Amino acid sequence: MRAIAVIPARLASTRLPRKMLREIAGKPLVGAVYEVVRFSPLLNDVIIATDSDEILQVCRRNGWKAQMTSAAHSSGTQRVHEVSNSIAADIYLNVQGDEPLTRPEHIATLIDVMQDSSVHVGTLKTTASAADITNPNAVKVVTDAMERALYFSRATIPHDRDGMGSQYYKHLGLYAYRKPALDRFVALPESSLERSERLEQLRFLENGIPIFVGDTPYDTIGIDTEEDLRRVEMLLRGR
Repeated sequence: MRAIAVIPARLASTRLPRKMLREIAGKPLVGAVYEVVRFSPLLNDVIIATDSDEILQVCRRNGWKAQMTSAAHSSGTQRVHEVSNSIAADIYLNVQGDEPLTRPEHIATLIDVMQDSSVHVGTLKTTASAADITNPNAVKVVTDAMERALYFSRATIPHDRDGMGSQYYKHLGLYAYRKPALDRFVALPESSLERSERLEQLRFLENGIPIFVGDTPYDTIGIDTEEDLRRVEMLLRGR
């Protein structure tokens, strides 16, 4: 199964300006993500998809494969779709450009989810820490008995009405798609749930497209603030 990882990377971040080019563990953030993703032996290629000429030039100087994509895209999934229009693969992985704690084990679990040819969209979950259960920046996911996502939310789901001690899972922002799922996503309008939660994966669920979820013991930390940057750098140096 030919698998390509795409790392969407735009320069115009708001909470942490110029995030993709901020230095972490001695290299730009986007390069740190690229290099850890390249560790996976299961990938045929890794491509940084950007709308920034500055990011493109940094990638070229460092030997990181990159491709310019439209500045009109409003989501990483749209960038992955643009790459899928020019490079053929069985599955396309969307790896967030601010997730340098991504591991080969994440890639392996995600590809394993996609071994079933009937699965068109896959993603990952991990057991939520106590701090993440009520944290709106940590997206939670609830799945059915077949490990299909029932819902993603920034709220604490499921609601433990009687205090029985529910199991909570944090959603990790890595995805795998088959080409028809990407084509369908970009053809659909933004959904009401997607708009409310600001979670683009809800567009699939709201339009009846199932998302299968693999379970991993390895958490990640997305970098959105200066504090996140310092915390992850300490972890990377320790690793």
